[in-house]
Amino acid sequence: MTKHARGERERLADLLAAAGPQAPTLCAGWTTADLAAHLVLRERRPDAAAGIRIGPLAGWTERVQRGYARRPYEELVALFRSGPPALSPFALPGADEAANVVEYFVHAEDVRRAGEGWRQEEVAAPLADALWQRLPMLARLEAGRRTPVRLVLERPDGRSCTVTHRTGPTVHLTGEPGELVLFAFGRGARTSLSVRGAETAVAALRRVLPLPGPR
Repeated sequence: MTKHARGERERLADLLAAAGPQAPTLCAGWTTADLAAHLVLRERRPDAAAGIRIGPLAGWTERVQRGYARRPYEELVALFRSGPPALSPFALPGADEAANVVEYFVHAEDVRRAGEGWRQEEVAAPLADALWQRLPMLARLEAGRRTPVRLVLERPDGRSCTVTHRTGPTVHLTGEPGELVLFAFGRGARTSLSVRGAETAVAALRRVLPLPGPR
């Protein structure tokens, strides 16, 4: 069994530890302390984690997360680094790898790219392929419902996936799988993607989803 989630957990924990509790992230309004509290809540409090996706429960989730955020930051990072407890759904065989590879990759980049002067870093081929494998479904869920144009995501080697099959002009986004994943999760402004398409189509996409600008 691959262990990409374990590797990305370690990378994210290292980035959080190095940044300290008050560093910015790409999660709107969250510091690194808020992000660490979110990560711990997500795998240690399934009763509260439901509010991450279910609107009516969001208030409960926020209250529990604020409680975690008041704990010492080093404790939060250590709890996250140690992995899910035995009774967590993420402790089930294969669950961590299935659910967390993309989650931890995106949040690691939320920490790493929040400041000025960020740059794209090479992602090892096995992890890049794992991200690419998960991309079509995630892009359709996260970005497809908001995309007003036909959207195609492409790797530099020519492999592609179509996110939406709408009629009309097509926008092509080309880049490494990690950059495409970040776009799908709303971090497109902090990616190294190239954008190709009719000016009006690109403008329509940019109105609903962040795209990279001039560097």
